[in-house]
Amino acid sequence: MKEEDHRERTRTVRQRITDLLSEKEMDSRELSRDIGIREKEVYAHLTHIARSLAPQRKRLIIRPSECLVCGYVFKDRKRFTPPGRCPRCRKSHLQRPAFRVS
Repeated sequence: MKEEDHRERTRTVRQRITDLLSEKEMDSRELSRDIGIREKEVYAHLTHIARSLAPQRKRLIIRPSECLVCGYVFKDRKRFTPPGRCPRCRKSHLQRPAFRVS
């Protein structure tokens, strides 16, 4: 077994998510697929990651959801989960929020 493979397997889910988000912006579905956990679990981990980054002088950046019909941007939304529908046009065709560590 390679040392690199062993190190990757011993890292926690939150460490692996943080590493991925440090490399590039990703949404919850992409994180779920790459880490191998359910999408709902990703949101719970993101909450903890956001808090644990502060002492490292880093932060979790959220690219907000956007309505793909009318263009409304959910810029003031603080939750990590995607909204259900647009408050302006009431459609549910929305771009998912994406995350990165900076």
